Order: sequence, then structure tokens, then C-alpha cells
Amino acid sequence: MENTLDIKKLFLSHFADFENSLNGGKAKPVHELRRSAISKFSELQFPTTRDEEWKYTNISPLLKHDFVPVQKSAEDYEFEVNHFLFDKMEHSLIVFINGMYSSGLSKIKDLPKGVVVKSLSEAIKEDNPIVKRHLGQYADFKNHIFTSLSAAFVQDGAFIYIPDGKVVEDPIHILFLTISDNQKILVQPRNLFVAGKNSQFTIIEHFASTSDEDIYFTNSVTEIVTEENAFVDHLKVQEESKKAFHIGRMDVHQERNSNFVSHLISFGAAISRNDFNSRFNDDGGESMLNGLFLIEGTQLFDAHTLIDHAKPHCNSHEHYKGILMGSSRGVFNGKVIVRKNAQKTNAFQENNNIILSDDALVNTKPQLEIFANDVKCSHGATIGQLDNDAMFYLKTRGIGVDRAKAILIHAFASDVVRYIKVNAVREYIESILKKKFHEDQS
Repeated sequence: MENTLDIKKLFLSHFADFENSLNGGKAKPVHELRRSAISKFSELQFPTTRDEEWKYTNISPLLKHDFVPVQKSAEDYEFEVNHFLFDKMEHSLIVFINGMYSSGLSKIKDLPKGVVVKSLSEAIKEDNPIVKRHLGQYADFKNHIFTSLSAAFVQDGAFIYIPDGKVVEDPIHILFLTISDNQKILVQPRNLFVAGKNSQFTIIEHFASTSDEDIYFTNSVTEIVTEENAFVDHLKVQEESKKAFHIGRMDVHQERNSNFVSHLISFGAAISRNDFNSRFNDDGGESMLNGLFLIEGTQLFDAHTLIDHAKPHCNSHEHYKGILMGSSRGVFNGKVIVRKNAQKTNAFQENNNIILSDDALVNTKPQLEIFANDVKCSHGATIGQLDNDAMFYLKTRGIGVDRAKAILIHAFASDVVRYIKVNAVREYIESILKKKFHEDQS
């Protein structure tokens, strides 16, 4: 308890320094959000394994470090980002170094008239009305300490606005690159994506680092609004340092007949916690959540999802898969709520896991809370090892044990990966799987 109090005091001290550095920025409306959030942060407690929502995720290793906010500007770094571009895709690229926008490394292609792709800090300075209306309205900072920490330090991140009727054909790649220089830094990107009526676009949130040994803390919050008939395809690829900590939250607000698709692919971080919350606010919405995590050593991956069917005639489909090696730990807690008036709901949820060692462990808890009677809902979870009959079949065809194992793992993961529409990203994920399990060997 004493250690967590010290950590809170440290963050409160950092906020005082941050506030003093804002100068005229304190007069902006967003600073009211910051002040409210830091007040809540001071009241809330860091979660422990005694909290039901954190029962299997011990964050005490994170709290042992004194993480400090980044001091350098993104422009202070000279860096080549081609290595992180998924087979050098030609598309709009917006780059953040340690959570701060880098204009020199970003490249915005020709976009339809009215489409806005820029840094959140610039949008705040401009008093953008879309930001004023939506920022901080969906990610609950009053009851979640890491979200309150994010809201208190709102400064930069990606802001994307697609006006009514506009279609952006090429994906927008947002690269969050951490260069810690052996310092224990706190990185807090804050993102806001708003899709107007009848609009369509694809986003790639990509978290990476320049070293697999750096210890740092990424606390990311993304808010997404899908207006009537909008379609948003969202990909998150998390491949940060194996010694880093990643707390990610995404809140989606869906209007009538909107369609939201999410793909979460996670390989990195010592501890990776991912909270996903989606709410249907009108009839006819559709949502698909796909996830794949591959962990080894002592890594811990935790996915907590909540799909709120608050309105009738909405469909949701959720499928998360895990591959665990070493003494890694996996957690899946998926909840679907069907409210009283949400008739004609169709909700499917499934979590499948393959354990490749005796010491790996998964805790899975799919949940349905149904208060309507005319619905079609199902859920399920499996934890197992590779199919011995399938292994035997492949070996009888002259395929070695390692390659047979790789083929089966690739097939297991493909149920998630095949839904990724961006070819270069899908091929990138498949190449990681092949490399990890030596599938290319003869």
C-alpha cells in the first residue's frame, strides 16, 4: 500500500509540473477535463488481485517503477521508420515518438475534401468543435484509475475526422514508436476518431519500440464514434518491448446501422491489459471483435471486453484466440449485456486457447447478461493443446514434428487473421507466426 501511495504522489507531482508547462493551454476547455481527471485520480486506488476485474492480473510489477513523463520533443529524434511500415505500404502515415507527434516522419496522402488527420494537440490548439464535443465523453475516467491518469495528461495523440458521406479507401497508419533511451518513461497517447454519417475508413494503431529490452509504460486511450451508417475497420498491433507495460483502453460509441470491426493482435509487453467497451446507441448496429495474442516467457496478456446491446436489432460477433508458451499467463473476460428493450439481438462470443507448455496458464470467463426474451445469444471457451490426431496425420505424410506443429498453429490463428482486410498487415502477422514456429522449414 505504501508503494502505491508513493507512486500516486509521484504522478500528482508530475501533473503539477505538466500544468505549469501549459502556459496559455490552461485556458483551453480541455483543461477542465484534465483538472476533473486528476481530482478523480487522487481519489481512486490502483487495482489489486482482490478486485474482481483484476483478479488474474497482478500489476504490482508495473508499480515498482518510477515512470516519468517524456521531456524531449518528437522532433529531437532522427529515426528511420521504414522498418515499421508493413512491407512499405503506401498510405497516410502519422507518427508519434514517445506519444508526441512527429511532423517530419509523418506523411499524409491526398485525402477526400474535409477529412482531417492530424495530431490531437494541434486540434486542441485550434479549438476544434469535434474535439470539444467528443473528447473524454466515452472513456470513463471517474471509475478507472488508468483512464483518469490518461485524461489528466491529455496532450497529444491522433485525431481523425471523416465527414458525412466521405470514403477513405487507403488505411491510415498510426505508428506509436517508443524510444526510451534506457529511461523509464510514461507514454500516454490519446486518440479520437469520429466517422460521420455514411462514411468509411480503416485505421491501424501500431505500437512498437526500438528495443526489446526497454522498460517503459504505455497508457493508451482511444475513443471512437461511428455515426449513422458509418463503417470503421480498426486494427491494433501491439509489439512493444517484452519488458514494457501496456495498458490500453478503447471505447466505441455506435449509432444507427453503423458497423465497427476490431482486430487486436498482441505480441509484446511484459504485462498487456486491454479494455474494450462498445455500446449500441440505436437500432441496426453491427460489431465484430477479433483478437489474437501470442505470448511466451513470463508475459501476461489480459483482454476485458464489454459489448452493451442497449438497443434492438443489433448484432455482435466476438472471437479471441490465444497461443501461450513458457510460463506465460492469459486472461480473457468478455461480457455481453442485452438490455430489456434490446429485442432481436444476435450476439456470439468465443475464446479459444492453445497452451504449448506445462507452465502456461489461461483464465477465461465469457459472460452473457440477458434481460430481453427475443434474442439469439451464445458463448463458449476452450483451453487445450494441439490435436494429437492432426499431428499424427501430418507426420504420416512425411512432415516433421516442428513443421507439423507450425502448420496447426497457423491454422488455429487463421480464424482471426483471415478477417484482416489490409493485405500487408495480414501478411506481416502471418510472417511473424511462421518465423516464430519455423513453418518455412522443409
